[in-house]
Amino acid sequence: MSEQQGKLTEEEMKTYRVQGFTCTNCAAIFESNVKGLPGVEDAKVNFGASKVYVKGDATIEELEKAGAFENLKIRDEKEQKVEREPFWKQKENIKVYISVVLLVISWFLGEQYGEEHILPTIGYAASILIGGYSLFIKGFKNLSRLKFDMNTLMTIAILGAAVIGEWGEGAMVVILFAISEALERYSMDKARQSIESLMDIAPKEALIRRGTEETMVHVEDIQVGDIIIVKPGQKLAMDGTVIKGTSTLNQAAITGESVPVTKTINDEVFAGTLNEEGLLEVKVTKRVEDTTLSKIIHLVEEAQAERAPSQAFVDKFAKYYTPAIVILAALIAVLPPLFGGDWSEWIYQGLAILVVGCPCALVVSTPVAVVTAIGNAAKNGVLIKGGIHLEETGHLKAIAFDKTGTLTKGVPAVTDIVTFDGNENELLTITAAIENGSQHPLASAIMRKAEESGLNFKGIVVEDFQSITGKGVKAKVNNEMYYVGSPNLFEETLRNGIETSITENITRMQTQGKTVMVLGTEKEILSLIAVADEMRESSKEVISKLNHMGIETVMLTGDNQRTAAAIGKQVGVSDIQADLLPEDKLNFIKKLREKHQSVAMVGDGVNDAPALAASSVGVAMGGAGTDTALETADIALMSDDLSKLPYTIKLSRKALVIIKQNITFSLAIKLVALLLVMPGWLTLWIAIFADMGATLLVTLNSLRLLKVKE
Repeated sequence: MSEQQGKLTEEEMKTYRVQGFTCTNCAAIFESNVKGLPGVEDAKVNFGASKVYVKGDATIEELEKAGAFENLKIRDEKEQKVEREPFWKQKENIKVYISVVLLVISWFLGEQYGEEHILPTIGYAASILIGGYSLFIKGFKNLSRLKFDMNTLMTIAILGAAVIGEWGEGAMVVILFAISEALERYSMDKARQSIESLMDIAPKEALIRRGTEETMVHVEDIQVGDIIIVKPGQKLAMDGTVIKGTSTLNQAAITGESVPVTKTINDEVFAGTLNEEGLLEVKVTKRVEDTTLSKIIHLVEEAQAERAPSQAFVDKFAKYYTPAIVILAALIAVLPPLFGGDWSEWIYQGLAILVVGCPCALVVSTPVAVVTAIGNAAKNGVLIKGGIHLEETGHLKAIAFDKTGTLTKGVPAVTDIVTFDGNENELLTITAAIENGSQHPLASAIMRKAEESGLNFKGIVVEDFQSITGKGVKAKVNNEMYYVGSPNLFEETLRNGIETSITENITRMQTQGKTVMVLGTEKEILSLIAVADEMRESSKEVISKLNHMGIETVMLTGDNQRTAAAIGKQVGVSDIQADLLPEDKLNFIKKLREKHQSVAMVGDGVNDAPALAASSVGVAMGGAGTDTALETADIALMSDDLSKLPYTIKLSRKALVIIKQNITFSLAIKLVALLLVMPGWLTLWIAIFADMGATLLVTLNSLRLLKVKE
């Protein structure tokens, strides 16, 4: 959004939904009309999301008057969506049908009585007036202000055609223009539906228990702390925490995960997710405007308002291009006749140049592609925060991954237990009992393993617990002093050090990237417990796909070189950087950018914030649960699922290709039409076909982005 709008707080601005936008140019005219209304201090139109933000006082009637040139319909954002009439029944389209009928009748009359006869001329004139009425109103207004846009150019061309007696062609141009505008409206609505469908995900009412009463309440009136009752088959209306019940929830609408997730007491749940089997009671934790779904919609709409680099270039280009076309058309109409050419013929060619020169296809070429791609990504659980990030992702040459919590699950787990003397369960119970007093993350892995094995370690009496800084702990169990810690601790504790066979065991496990904990006494080692951070199931496949796409993959970690090498090898990254502090990660990203220009960093959003900010594209994992991830990253993967990354790159690359195709095609078709002027082959209806055909084709080409799947 513009800087200016950034300065205006949400509370100061009132948001309205707009229906009927066809092109970015119309949106700009509407914005300037709204700014001119008495009582309005400022206004900002978001074309992609079909919204207008107004600071100041303006009634819906006044806003609709400002949008009358485009027949815009305005409604308050909080109002229920008004169902639009079917495409073929819309008022704008009925005028086209009447025009077509009049054109056909006039053509028959022309064949019967000759083109010059008064009857076909009246028929054509009526067809022009009915089909082009709203076009002329806009065109004349713009002409009086010397504003040259599409409507102005078309108005001059059609009036010119009538003046030189080409009534039939004038009527044909009006109809083709009206048909193409209708089709453009239709395809733009299609592109916007991806966002509108997000808005319909969460129900507008919920069953609330207050005291002993259960009532249906509108989401606007639900307070934080209210208890919602969600029956099987219903969608959640609000974000909250489960306080009663267990069920599986389909979170696809928010995170894009296709597999339902089990939720039970104290688990976080999101508005818009579907409760599949059990009855849940949920305590509301956020107001309706703060839910994760609302945030996603808000961020996606902001993203659509933010211009992609290609769009900014095209808009600048069109600003100079349109006046240039008007000057060229005037020269073509006037110069040849001055040197003996036929006035009527060259004026006609000049008018055709005006029509073909309309920059509509060019102006719409990028925004439709950006809106469609961002909408598609949001439906698949990937939040791309703007056209600029979409384009940047398409250029990526290298991706750096944080290891813990990104490539791995971030939760250490026991992988091996080797015993030398005694029963495995008994020794694990003693180790867990001693570690129960420790705060170390590896201790929690051992306790989890003991719980999973059904061992009652909490019932064991532990005495004289003492921490040995940086090496481990010691404590008495059944009057025997046990030590639990790193191999270094036992090198110092045992008189003759660790036996060679045990050392070999320890080294083997460490080479596999595992951390080894040792349980023993002052005399001997009793067991080894290996703990490792488990790899995510999807990591290996994702890295392999990225490598195939020609992207360099790098793993960044604070772990030691040996552990990092083991995990890096297992996952298949092309480069491994170990022993890194947060500032080292930042410096490495900077170096990588010098080498590749476009570099992404994938992390879990909090401790990776500096590196995420330094990269060209910061990608945060698990955006659905963390506000930090949603706010700091350029792209948020809403589920904790890396497999969305190759899809995002595929979508971005496809969007880049489509934007280039659109711009090239829009300019090429105009160039071809301009060349037809030389031999005098350019007719008005060829001109309108060239211009409108181009607009329609770039819009339909952009809609292909809806088909990009994982």
